[in-house]
Amino acid sequence: MFGYIIKKVIGTKNDREVRRLRKALVPRINQIEEQLQSLSDDDLRAKTAAWKAELSAISDDAALARRLDEILPEAFATVKNVCRRMYDRKEKIVVRGQEIIWDMIPFDVQLIGGWALHNGRIAEMATGEGKTLVATMPVYLNALTGRGVHVVTVNDYLAQRDSEWMGAIYRFLGLTVGCIVHDQPPPVRRAQYGCDITYGTNAEYGFDYLRDNGMAIRREEQVQRGHYFAIVDEVDSILIDEARTPLIISGPAVVSADNALYFQYKAQVESLVYAQERLCNRFLKEAEEILKQLRPEDGSNPPNASELERQAGLLLNRVRMGNPRSPALLKLLEDPRNAQLRQAAELELHTDQKKVQLYAEKEELFFAIDEKGHEADLTEKGRNFLSPNDPDAFMLPDLITAYHEIDTGPEPDLRKRMEQKAKVQAEFEAKAQRIHVISQLLKAYCIYQRDVQYVVQNGKVVIVDENTGRLMTGRRWSDGLHQAVEAKEGVEIERETQTLATITIQNYFRLYKKLAGMTGTAETEAQEFWDIYNWACWWCPPTSHASGRTFTIRCTKPSGRSGTLWCAKSRGSTTRAVPSWWAPSPSKPVNT
Repeated sequence: MFGYIIKKVIGTKNDREVRRLRKALVPRINQIEEQLQSLSDDDLRAKTAAWKAELSAISDDAALARRLDEILPEAFATVKNVCRRMYDRKEKIVVRGQEIIWDMIPFDVQLIGGWALHNGRIAEMATGEGKTLVATMPVYLNALTGRGVHVVTVNDYLAQRDSEWMGAIYRFLGLTVGCIVHDQPPPVRRAQYGCDITYGTNAEYGFDYLRDNGMAIRREEQVQRGHYFAIVDEVDSILIDEARTPLIISGPAVVSADNALYFQYKAQVESLVYAQERLCNRFLKEAEEILKQLRPEDGSNPPNASELERQAGLLLNRVRMGNPRSPALLKLLEDPRNAQLRQAAELELHTDQKKVQLYAEKEELFFAIDEKGHEADLTEKGRNFLSPNDPDAFMLPDLITAYHEIDTGPEPDLRKRMEQKAKVQAEFEAKAQRIHVISQLLKAYCIYQRDVQYVVQNGKVVIVDENTGRLMTGRRWSDGLHQAVEAKEGVEIERETQTLATITIQNYFRLYKKLAGMTGTAETEAQEFWDIYNWACWWCPPTSHASGRTFTIRCTKPSGRSGTLWCAKSRGSTTRAVPSWWAPSPSKPVNT
C-alpha cells in the first residue's frame, strides 16, 4: 500500500525519467531543429557526411558510444527537420507501387521513444503511435558509424514497405538503404548488407548468418559484414514467442535409411497406435467408474476417498502420457477437480528421484508421448507388440565385444574373420535403421498432425510455421522425420536430409553489440525480457493527438448476425473506419 502511494505521488522510475527527458532533451532537440530550418538541403547532407567521416574513424566502442550520445540531439533534430521539409513540400513517395504524400513530423514523445531505442531498451508504444517513424532517429544516428544498422520486421512486405517509406528520410540525407527478401542471390544480398541501413526479417538475417558461417568456404562468399546495432519490431513476438525456434539449413544425408522401410513398417506402427488408443480408452472407462464412486449422486463421501482420488489421478495421467489429444480425456479434464487429481498424480510420480513408479506407469502403455519434447518412446510392452517372436529385435549388438570375440576366436583365416565382422556390422546397421524408422513413424503418427504442423499440397508434405501459420515451402524436417510423415500420408517419399547448420532466434540476436526493440505489448513480458536478455522495457506516453477514449459499437451483419466492435476515438476526430459490411444496430444507436 505504501509503495502504491509513493508511486502515485512521485511516479515510477519510468515516469520520472520521461519527465526529465521532457525538460532537458526534448527542448534541446526542438531548439536545434528550429535553427536547422535556415539551412539548405545540401548543408544538411554535408552535416551527415561530416559525422559519418568522423564516427567511422573511431574504433573504440566506448569512445564511439560517448560521441554518439553527444551528437544525439543534433542528429534527432536533423531527422525531424527532414520530415518537416518533406511535409511542407508535400513530398510524394512511391511505396510498394503506390504514390503517397509524406505527412509525418515526429512528436515530442516520439523523440523520447527514439532516445530509448538508441539506449538499447524496449520501447512500448500503443498502436497508432508511430513506431516506424520513431525508429528512424536512432537508426540514422547509429548508421553514421558506418558499421551497418539492421531493422528487423515480421515479414517481407513490411521490410520492403519500410525501406521505401522511411528510406526517403535516409536517402534525403545521403545514406544508403537496403532490403533483404526471400530468393535474392548472394551478390544482391551482399550489396544490401553493404548499405548503411538494411531492412529484413529475422529469418532472413538468421539464415544468412548460417550460410556465412556454416557453408561459405571463402570470405567472398559471405554476405553479412557484422552485427553492430539492430532494432526489432514486434520484439515480443520475435524474441519471446519465437525465441527458441531453431533456424535450420539442411542438405542431403550422406547415409540415409532405405525409403522402402518407411512403407514396410507403416502398417505395424499404425496397428500399434490403434492398440494404444484402445488401451487408453479402457483406462478412461476405469477412471470414469472410479470418479462415479468418488462422487456418488447422493453427495456422500466414500470412506476410501483419498485412495480413489489417487487411482483416478494415476489413470488420467497415464492416458495423458499415452494419448494426450484424446477427446474423451480432454472433456474429463475440463472439470477442474479432475485436472487437479491428474496434476497431483503427476507430481507424486516426479517426486521420487529414482522415478521407479513413473517408469512403471509408462510400462502400462505401448509407448509414452512427450508433446513438449516432440518425442514418442517405445516401452517394453510396445517392443513386444511389434516383435513378439524376437525379444532382441530392438537390442543393438555390441560391436566392440563382437569384434573382440572374432579376433580371439579359433578361426585362423583372416579373410573369414573379416567376413564375420562384416556380417556383424550389417546386422547392426539393419537393426539401427529399423529402430530409427519405427521411431520416426511413431512421432509422425502421434505428434505431427495434418493441417496443424503440416499440410499436403500437390502430393507433397509442406511444413506450417507454428508461430505465423504460413506455409514453409521447400523446407523439410531432418533425420528421416519428413520421410515418416510422407509415408503416413501415402505420398512419394523424397531423399532424407541432415542438418548442416542451426541457430535459435534468441542466440542469433545475442550476436549484436547493441539491440533495441519496439512493441505495443511489452508490459506482459517485461519480466521475461529482463530475465533472459537483461533488457529493460520503456513505456512511452501517448501523443496528445492520439489520446482519446474507447467506445463500443453494437453492430449487425447483413446476414442478421450481431457482433461488437471496440474502437478508439481520437480527440477532435469524427471519423471511424469500420468494415463495409458492419452497420450499427437500429435498436442500439451509437453514442460517441
